[in-house]
Amino acid sequence: MKKKNRFSVPSKYIFAALALLCVGMMFASYSTGFAGSTLGRISGYVFVPFERGINTVGGWLRSRADSLEDLADAQAKNEELQSQVDELTLENSRLMQNQYRLEELEELYALDQTYSEYNKVAANIIASDSGNWFNTFVIDKGSSDGIQVDMNVIAGSGLVGIVTRVGDNWAQVRAIIDDMSNVSAQVLSTSDLCFVKGDLQLMENGLIQISQLRDPEGEASIGDTVVTSHVSDKYHSGILIGYINELTLDSNNLTRSGTLTPAVDFEHLHSVLVITDLKQSVDVEE
Repeated sequence: MKKKNRFSVPSKYIFAALALLCVGMMFASYSTGFAGSTLGRISGYVFVPFERGINTVGGWLRSRADSLEDLADAQAKNEELQSQVDELTLENSRLMQNQYRLEELEELYALDQTYSEYNKVAANIIASDSGNWFNTFVIDKGSSDGIQVDMNVIAGSGLVGIVTRVGDNWAQVRAIIDDMSNVSAQVLSTSDLCFVKGDLQLMENGLIQISQLRDPEGEASIGDTVVTSHVSDKYHSGILIGYINELTLDSNNLTRSGTLTPAVDFEHLHSVLVITDLKQSVDVEE
């Protein structure tokens, strides 16, 4: 005996029918004015929360979209501002470099006027020994520019050193702070002779040596100016070297030694003036 097939309705049709029923009930409730009736209350219970949920979700989505748009605008503006900051920073750096360069050129011009009796060639430092100080360095002028060995080099407020080697378009300079340097000098106020010796270890304190100061009367004092001596065989006389920092009596009770502060900043040299008149040539002419 065969069983009879039971009648069944697909769930999708049931869902569609319920949806139509709900819509019809809502329409009937609001169109006939029976919003307060049982049908209206049922519709309110069913559809108002649903509508509120949709509004809430829609509002959140709109708020989220607005936030993302604001964030994108803020990021774009931030990138634009950062680009402007980078440009201004670069421009400020250039202006500071130009200002420093201008001050350096003004110093060289003033120095050129101070020692106007000598012919000079301006040069830039293109290499130096490793370390904090320009004790030996190379400039961008050489024999093709008239540079020769033993020519004096000045910068800042006074003596830098002397040319020791020369190529066609370069020259090497040994500064007075180098351990191998020894300059015949004199105290300007008393004309007493002495020697100024380089000492890189002492230069760490910003000082160089002064020794064998022939000052029997003890007239030289702290702060006195020290210049190159007229008896030097390589350095022109009267070029500023520095200022006495300290003096003590030597064991022979005849001379004094100590330290002086150089007139040149040997930590930040960039450009120099080379006096193209050799000391020997000037002495011969005189």
